[in-house]
Amino acid sequence: MDDATQKAAILIEALPYILGFRRKFVVIKLGGSVMDDPDRMDALLTDVIFMEQVGMYPVMVHGGGPRISAAMKAAGIEPKWVNGLRYTDEETLRVVCRVLVEEIGQEVIDRLDRLGGKGVSVSGRNSHALVATAKQTADGTDLGLVGEVVDVDRELCERLCIGGVIPVVAPIGRDKEGTLYNVNGDSAAGAVASHMRAEKLVFVSDVPGILSDPEDEKTLLSSATRSEIDLLVQGGKIADGMLPKVAAGLEALDGGVHKTHIVSGKMKHALLLEIFTAAGVGTQIVPDVEKP
Repeated sequence: MDDATQKAAILIEALPYILGFRRKFVVIKLGGSVMDDPDRMDALLTDVIFMEQVGMYPVMVHGGGPRISAAMKAAGIEPKWVNGLRYTDEETLRVVCRVLVEEIGQEVIDRLDRLGGKGVSVSGRNSHALVATAKQTADGTDLGLVGEVVDVDRELCERLCIGGVIPVVAPIGRDKEGTLYNVNGDSAAGAVASHMRAEKLVFVSDVPGILSDPEDEKTLLSSATRSEIDLLVQGGKIADGMLPKVAAGLEALDGGVHKTHIVSGKMKHALLLEIFTAAGVGTQIVPDVEKP
């Protein structure tokens, strides 16, 4: 009986969140080693299907950096990095499109189907779902076909979600002339969240969230404001792969997204625990005025 009562208490705790997020968009950025771990991936996608089944509108955005690098190596193409971004020529772009859409995106869709959900591929490769322009650097460095998202087909994603289908977004953009661009996955997720006017943007990563001491997971911040994040960046506590996530999260807040979250894909069902419980398990990024 105690077990049953505890399960009921968990469901009751989730009820206000289920009601509050019903028919609202939640953008989930897949990343880290979770994408290469079948068990963790299935647990995460089960969370996403649960969200869809209780009336939320999840939209998934995935990356694929390591898989792209491996595919380039197999094709005899040497990756070139400029300011932390993959320089993208036409040959590289063909590999990027194949890996992101035909391999990773299709794998996600197949797994969703096997677990009882429905997914469909969305990108700029064969539509204007993600409108992009060439990314400009402060010093004018040439990045090739690297872009940034400037518009999203909100109506398309909304129709899919209303129909019970989960958009699986590959970060490939297209400009008005039809030129394709390779877009950073974190940046694309932030742009999708902003243009979709999402309630939440959640980054699923290899780390549990923002740590005040990067070497100690016990220093996890359950909540962080822009001011606190600025201090951590200045002090070198937020660096490397966390920087684009935090930057995209802050831009999403500026774009009207209510909250950004960073959770660990290594913890099974971290997505549900972060969204449907008061305590959460990762870090939520909020505007300065919202943190108690």
